[in-house]
Amino acid sequence: MIELVGISKSYFLGKDEVPILKDINLKIKGGEFLAIMGPSGSGKSTLMNIIGCLDQASSGSYLLNEEDISSYSDEQLARVRNLHIGFVFQQFQLLPRLTAAENVELPMVYAGVSRKERKKRAEEALKKVGLSERIKHLPNELSGGQKQRVAIARAIVNNPTIILADEPTGALDTKTSESIMEQFSNLNLEGTTIVIVTHEPEIANYASRKIIVRDGQILVNGEKENDI
Repeated sequence: MIELVGISKSYFLGKDEVPILKDINLKIKGGEFLAIMGPSGSGKSTLMNIIGCLDQASSGSYLLNEEDISSYSDEQLARVRNLHIGFVFQQFQLLPRLTAAENVELPMVYAGVSRKERKKRAEEALKKVGLSERIKHLPNELSGGQKQRVAIARAIVNNPTIILADEPTGALDTKTSESIMEQFSNLNLEGTTIVIVTHEPEIANYASRKIIVRDGQILVNGEKENDI
């Protein structure tokens, strides 16, 4: 489903080039559950942003469903995101003045879905994550775990084939984190490809495969039972 070939990414500070990713080669199969680990500043979030079409590589090829999207315009990449990818972030990124249902509806607004269909699908997505009784609640009326469930519902409402989660449990306690990871596991069992960025080994253990990014390179590429 996803194939990165020779992906490198650099930024410029004045005239100085700062390499972030160096010759990344990575394949992610459809239906896989992958954890990306690494210390702060290792390049793992940059890698996630490239996979999610939020950023573009400086060089190399990105194939999604065997189509090279490396040279896509911003508009084309936005369409890819809308059709194929759902995002879950550490800080939830919910709009405070919108209800849970209205937050979940946002990706469908951008996709041009009718108001009636948006409402129906938002309620179904919230029910799927166990929040059918919180549809009209504002974010400040929800716990951290409930906010993250709203974020998951928002990520799945357009039926993406891929969900990318960047430190999705970083702001949650242990019990709530386990509950959220069970949500991802269930989505994966239904066939959704899950890619998470985490620095927590116990969270990475939910994945079927782990990779470690350090100094912009992939150092380990193996099954979850391998020592890290």
